[in-house]
Formats: sequence, C-alpha cells, structure tokens
Amino acid sequence: MAAKKKIGPLDIYALLPKTNCGKCEPGVCMAFAARLAERTISIEECPELFEDKYKASLQKLQEMLKPPVKEVTIGTGESQVKVGGQLVVRRHEYRYFNPVPIAITVDDDMSEIDILKRIKRVEEFGYTYIGKTLKLDMIAVRCVTNDPEKFERAVKKASMTKLPLILWCMDPKTMERALSTVSERKPLLYAATEDNWKGMAELASKYGCPLTIYSPGNLKMLKSLTKTILAYGIEDILLDPGASFGEKIKETINNFTALRNTAIKGGDELVGFPLVGTPLRVWEDGGKTSEANMWMETSLATILMVRYADLLILKSDEMWVLLPQVILRENIYTDPRKPVSVDPGMRTIGDVGENSPIMVTSNFALTYFTVVSDIESSKVPSYLIVVDTEGISVESAIAGRKLTAEKIAEAIKESGVKEKVKHRKVILPGMAARYKGELEELLNFEWEVLIGPRDSSGIPKFLAEKWK
Repeated sequence: MAAKKKIGPLDIYALLPKTNCGKCEPGVCMAFAARLAERTISIEECPELFEDKYKASLQKLQEMLKPPVKEVTIGTGESQVKVGGQLVVRRHEYRYFNPVPIAITVDDDMSEIDILKRIKRVEEFGYTYIGKTLKLDMIAVRCVTNDPEKFERAVKKASMTKLPLILWCMDPKTMERALSTVSERKPLLYAATEDNWKGMAELASKYGCPLTIYSPGNLKMLKSLTKTILAYGIEDILLDPGASFGEKIKETINNFTALRNTAIKGGDELVGFPLVGTPLRVWEDGGKTSEANMWMETSLATILMVRYADLLILKSDEMWVLLPQVILRENIYTDPRKPVSVDPGMRTIGDVGENSPIMVTSNFALTYFTVVSDIESSKVPSYLIVVDTEGISVESAIAGRKLTAEKIAEAIKESGVKEKVKHRKVILPGMAARYKGELEELLNFEWEVLIGPRDSSGIPKFLAEKWK
C-alpha cells in the first residue's frame, strides 16, 4: 500500500460546499481549506458539511484527512489525553501532533498511603520552562502481585486522581475485576499478547476502552495480533514492540523506527497506530542499583521519544529523571515553522517607578524569559519593551531586519513609557549597538540611547555600575 500524498488546500476546497456562508472562523471556503490543510482547524467547524446533501463529500474529506497514524483518545472529558495522529516521520517535514503523555506507575504491592503519596507527587510535578509549567500526564496502575483483590484496591485508590489511567495487567479476569470499578474513565488497557489477546479484546469491546498490543521484539506477531483484534471490532489500538536498554537497544530503536516508517511512508494501516514506550522495563533485569536503573530509564525514555513513541510509561518519579523528558517534549512538539514567541508590548518587572530603567528585547520566548530572569536577579525594578521580531532572537532579528531602529522607536512610542518616567534613557541590547545614532535621531534626540551588555547575564552588573 502506497503512502498518502500530501494534501493541499485545493484538494480540500474541491470537496467543500463553496458557499462562503461565513459560519466558520475564516468565513470563506478557500481560507477554511487552507486552515484545514494546515490542521489548525477541524472539519466539524464547517456546519454545512454535515448536511445530508454533502454526506459523500464529508466522507471523502474524512478519509483524505485521516492521518497515517491513528489518533486515539485515552480517558474522558477533561481527564483525557490524545496520542498518535502523526502525519510525518520527521518533524521538519511538517510538525508532530499530540505531545507524548508521560505516565508514572503505581504498583499494587504498595500501601494505600504510598500510592496516594506517589500520585500526589505526580500531580504536583511542575517545572517552569519558557513561561510554561511542564507537567506529567497519567497514572499507570500495575498488577505485580497477581492478586485480583490487591490490584482492584490499587486501582480504586488510584482512581482518586483526575489524571487519565492505564491499567497494566496481563490476566483478563484480574483486569476485569479492577476495570469494572473505573470503566467510565475509559482507561488504557495494557496489554493484549499472543497468549491473552481474546480475553483482552473482549474487555476492550465490552467496556469501550483502548487496548495496547504487546509483542516484544516480534513485529510479525505484533502485526498479526493487530489484524486479529481489528477483525474483532477493536479500533482504538496502541502498539508496544518492547523496550530494552541493554544489548537489545539497537533492536528496540530499529523496531520503533520500522513501525513508524512502514505506517507513514509505506502506508501500512496494520501498523498505523500510536506506539507505547516502556522505559520502566530497565528495572526488570535486576542486579543494578536504583540510581543505575534510573539513569538507564531516563536515557531510554529520551531515545524513544525521538524515535516515535507516542506514550511513555516510567517507574521513577525523580525530578532529574523526568526533567529531560518534559523539556525535550516541549521542544519537539512545537511547529518548526513558527518560532516560539511572546506577545510584543511593554512589561513591568518589579515595583517600577519614575526612575526605573527601560530596556529593549525581542519577542523570541527563550530570549524574553532569559532577560526577565536576569532583570529579576538584578533586583532593579525595570520596564522592558518587547519588540515584535516575529519570534526571532535579537542577533538573528538584526541580521534579518526584523529588529530595526524604526521598529524599536515605534515600540517605545506606542508603549507610553515616556509618561511613566522622568528620565529619557533607554537601554539597547549590546548586539543592537549599531542602532544608537539612528534611534536617537528617530526619537528626535529627546532620548539618550545606552548600550547594554551583549548577553543578558550581564544585566545585573550593568545596572549596578551604569544605572544611577
């Protein structure tokens, strides 16, 4: 089966009503087609498409826009995550969708108090990065005792969280006993194997839950099980080809890569499902210290995230293990065509007054938050004028004429800062020193332009020495 060709706006426009009814946000069909091709709007936002007379066109559009890797929802309502839905193998070809949810395990041999403490630790995990708080996403309850009563008790206790759930149990009877208590949450069932697939498929069908298929190191069996379970009527499927950090790490990487390439480039619908990565399996080998296992776990998680895992399940909840994953995820799951930016305009940092310094920077998010942090470190309340550089850093914006003396002068005038201070001094980044004379001229020589440090880390020292 051949891979789908890239869908363009004209392909979509041919199947739209072409009435320009104005009921969608763009208002006209061609603009809607362009947005739909970019995946920044959904078919549901065109109400006319759902009229009976457009039924055939709607079906063709749905088939045309169906991603090679199926999108699967785990959970319900506000307590849900979406996985998969990928269109491309490499991020630079377009972009990735649905950032990888990170699940942390609780085991049924833990005490109820320890389960609650671990869940609270997961819920409260947070790391501020470029203005966002990075969080964890799911709880995976594992049956390690093979005791139905203990597994049920652990699942009930874990259900107190609002985070989506994964139920990890290989025995269908034990699984059902626990699943029946949380079935309305639509947890992910882990996992169907060569030995238990029928019982797991029946549970997924009965309770309407997504199902993981697990076949470590055997892609042929994984594909065969997928075909069988699809025929059984289960459509929300995830695939786990196994994960290892030891001698089989090469096999692990190759299997994940082969599945994603075969789905997208080869157009094979039998493997076109989200991939589950289970770095916690490094703990199964034994003979290593906890710290060694954590190092291997975080390393394997990082590898799997860049090698197409759509969901990660980890055991360790230590910050140093998880931090690489949440930061890497934040950088991978952005649109490479659109720099991460903040809104332009004037910010106040600290309790500013009429003698506070005025500084200028770009609206590239990383630059902005770094500058803000360095101003806060100086303990000098300041005004910060953020110029619209289309999300590009200062140095690149100057080279690309996105940050010019004209733009800076306009931003200063529009900010109204002139009415807030009694001095007439503005501090430029050191890399923008070339604009000093031109900017002073554009400001009618009413302002003195000072040249700050080339790197914002020098702001505290600069203000201590130069700002009086």
